[in-house]
Amino acid sequence: MRLSPRTVGLSAWRAAERLLDRAFGSEHDPLRHLGAIGFFAFWLLAASGIVLYIVLDTSVAGAWRSIHDLADAPFALGVLLRGLHRYAADLMVLAMVAHLVREWLHRHERGVRRHAWLTGVPLIAIVFAVAIGGFWLHWDQLGQYSAVATAEWVDALPFVSSAMARNFLAGGVGDRLFSLFVFVHIGLPLMLVFGLWFHIQRLTRAAVWPPRVLAVGLGLMLAALALVLPVASHAPAALDRVPDALRLDWLLLFVHPLTEATSPRWVWALVIGGALLLFALPFLPSRADTPAPAAVVDPANCNGCRRCFADCPYAAITMVPHPHQRIGRQLAVVDADLCVSCGICAGACPSSTPFRSTAQLVTGIDMPQRPIDGLRRQLRDSLAGARSARPIVIFGCDHGAQLSRLAADDVHTFSLLCAGQLPPSFVEYALRDGAAGVVVAACRDGGCEFRFGARWTAERLRGAREPHLRASVDAERVELVYAGRGDEAELAQAVAGLRSVITPLPAGVSDASHA
Repeated sequence: MRLSPRTVGLSAWRAAERLLDRAFGSEHDPLRHLGAIGFFAFWLLAASGIVLYIVLDTSVAGAWRSIHDLADAPFALGVLLRGLHRYAADLMVLAMVAHLVREWLHRHERGVRRHAWLTGVPLIAIVFAVAIGGFWLHWDQLGQYSAVATAEWVDALPFVSSAMARNFLAGGVGDRLFSLFVFVHIGLPLMLVFGLWFHIQRLTRAAVWPPRVLAVGLGLMLAALALVLPVASHAPAALDRVPDALRLDWLLLFVHPLTEATSPRWVWALVIGGALLLFALPFLPSRADTPAPAAVVDPANCNGCRRCFADCPYAAITMVPHPHQRIGRQLAVVDADLCVSCGICAGACPSSTPFRSTAQLVTGIDMPQRPIDGLRRQLRDSLAGARSARPIVIFGCDHGAQLSRLAADDVHTFSLLCAGQLPPSFVEYALRDGAAGVVVAACRDGGCEFRFGARWTAERLRGAREPHLRASVDAERVELVYAGRGDEAELAQAVAGLRSVITPLPAGVSDASHA
């Protein structure tokens, strides 16, 4: 079977994540927090940029000197400030590009997530425009080279009537034109703030700051770079002289040498074609485009507890007055255009308990393609036909470790849309119905396909989130494992560890008798 480039790329990406997981832990793996790292770099750019603007002389005659003199600031504070600003820009571009690649590899440009993709693509252009404009403000030879090269690049557009670069060189740069430079570098970030807000507005609890340890580590890394590899000024700009050897920032200014190596029109074709391709990706046909059904609310069983509303990662649930209950009672309503079909809401619903005596388990909110009642029936049938005296039940995730690889006589696997779809009461139910032990397999921190499935699952099992696993359940017989796709070996090891714990138990023990 021939694998697609996206499948191969996703496997390589997951391998890199596992490698960094072993080095830093999944909670501090930078590849699992790319969006938050991009925001961190933006906040650092904003803070350092405000200080730099205070000391900047916004005139052609004084700009170079005001920035160059930062090297003489006591305790190398000026060097640190310039370096943090430059390297934070590099970090933001790296995080932005990596975030784009990761989302594409996971097919997050499609379906409900299309909004985030389409609002994120224009931000790429704004980021590079702001970055390139920042070099102009220094107005040294590098800034001169960038400004002239940009003008020549714009000249290649067919609707530009006059030669901008020639007029630029002939007329020189005055304070009025320099004010335009200031606007490009300072005014456009305001558009970027709005664009970032629009980009994440459909996400609940959007991560705009990485974990504290990761943030401190990144800050120290940027500070070390700023001091070890200080950002030095070139000679002052002079339009009557060709700039000497330049120290290019290849991440931020790559478009200029690319234009010189090819042609301005070729680069325009590359940029415009790339942008059109990124905008078209969500609409291109794909075999994986079969839409999954949205969650369905049953008004007769919804008590308006708001747990599904609080746990939904994509703000797909709103609460409205219940039409058939007393005043003050609310009803959950699902917006199908926002629902990603993760099932986390079903796991949060208090009516999803399998201990209800009804023949058919109808819950307040459920997934039509994978209902909670079906899970209860499968669990009952599987344990009733168990060939082992000490069966182990594994509840996993369709996007996590492949449970089929753990097939054994004493192992019964149940894969859900997301680990967060599992109501904690099912753990106790499995133990009372004959299971000797239960393993709940959730994706690693930062690796959940639906953002919060693994986190909510962990909090529910340890009693920190409703609905929670009751304290009377024997904790030694319940194992929570963080195992994403490719972590089957770790999951198998956890199952083996649980098997050694339950082996001394009497055959056919139930949770009630063991307690």
